[in-house]
Amino acid sequence: MIVDAGSARVEGISENVLKSRARTVLVIGASGLIGSAVVARLRQEGHTVRALARSGRTAGVEITSFDIARATKPEDWLQVLSGVEIVVNCAGALQDGTGESVSGVHFEGPSALFTACQQTDVKRLIHFSAIGVERAQPSDFSSTKHQAETALRSSALHWVILRPSVVIGRPAYGASAMFRGLAALPVLPIMPDTGKLQIVQLDDVVETVVRLLLDEAPSRIALDLAGPDPLEFREVVAAFRAWFGRKPAIEVMLPRPIAKMLYGLGDLAGRLGWRPPLRSTAALEIVRGATGDPAPWKQSTEITPLALDEALNATPSSVQERWFAGLYFLKPLALMILAAFWIATGIISLTIGWELGVGLMRRTAFPEIAEVSVIAGALADIVVGSLIVFRRTALAGLLLGVAVSLLYAASGTLLLPELWKDPLGPLLKIWPIIVAHLMTIAILRDR
Repeated sequence: MIVDAGSARVEGISENVLKSRARTVLVIGASGLIGSAVVARLRQEGHTVRALARSGRTAGVEITSFDIARATKPEDWLQVLSGVEIVVNCAGALQDGTGESVSGVHFEGPSALFTACQQTDVKRLIHFSAIGVERAQPSDFSSTKHQAETALRSSALHWVILRPSVVIGRPAYGASAMFRGLAALPVLPIMPDTGKLQIVQLDDVVETVVRLLLDEAPSRIALDLAGPDPLEFREVVAAFRAWFGRKPAIEVMLPRPIAKMLYGLGDLAGRLGWRPPLRSTAALEIVRGATGDPAPWKQSTEITPLALDEALNATPSSVQERWFAGLYFLKPLALMILAAFWIATGIISLTIGWELGVGLMRRTAFPEIAEVSVIAGALADIVVGSLIVFRRTALAGLLLGVAVSLLYAASGTLLLPELWKDPLGPLLKIWPIIVAHLMTIAILRDR
């Protein structure tokens, strides 16, 4: 979607100056939207890249599993910093959740990192913060980002703080993915109290990191990475709709109670291990928007940030992009429906459907195990649904759901083959259920 037009939009810098000598660079948060793009570009530039992330993968480089939130002492960092010349910290978390600590990721871990870098041969540290955190800290997200900036400023390192606005690129994650999903809806729900956004392109963000590796690059500066145009939320979605070739959407302003409920549902999903962009932290942060002054950034790097419309129009939308957009909100819906389906069938089998289930099993050649069979099947259903609910176990739950469905099809065929002739199709309906599981598995990964 986004062309790598960074060097084409830079004036007054020769090709030779753009090339820096090969460095050994440690990238933290290497599986995220920005981190993975930085890793790929640095490897393309000939640098030796070490990649750290709590989990995830990135193409072409092995990621070392490392939880920055638990590395709260300088000695926790010394081994991974051995031989490293430059550190790029892209790690971030929106909100506390299962296994996620915003304070640990944004402040406690980075503070120990800053101290460790001063004890080693690290020449420069590029630290990703967030736009506007120096002006206001309405949530733990922004307050911990600001604390890390304060700690870094007091260090003796050659540091650069980058504060990107909402980042959009070819990969889709977080807000970048949500805008695509919203653009595929026939009706656009508008959240109340949303500030303006200066969308910044991922390629421009990555190009900035590359420029800051140069020997003559400035240090001990903080730069807002903001696009040229302050846009309303609806204008961003409209740009993606136009890119998809869709007509303008009907816009509906959501009442505050409905918006609050949606943010609450996002928080619930976060406690289950999922990472929706729509959570209470987003509600607090979105009020002030994501705007800043790109002039110091342009002056320091000679990069002219690309506007959203320019970036989208540079490459037509693909069928894969339209598929992703259409599936974005269907994915959580599918997970909720499948989890509820399995749990509900198990509960029904043990309660109001007990007599019907036992009576059905007594028609088989093994009537003596009718009660046991119904109980076992009900418990299996509840286990499948419960596994699907949690992010860490969702894949196992979906695979188990396929296996249990196949078992039901096989046992039903052997024990009660007349069910194939039942007008309600209890055995026939197993197959679309299996397909629904397989399609959900196919879109389960979000990065």
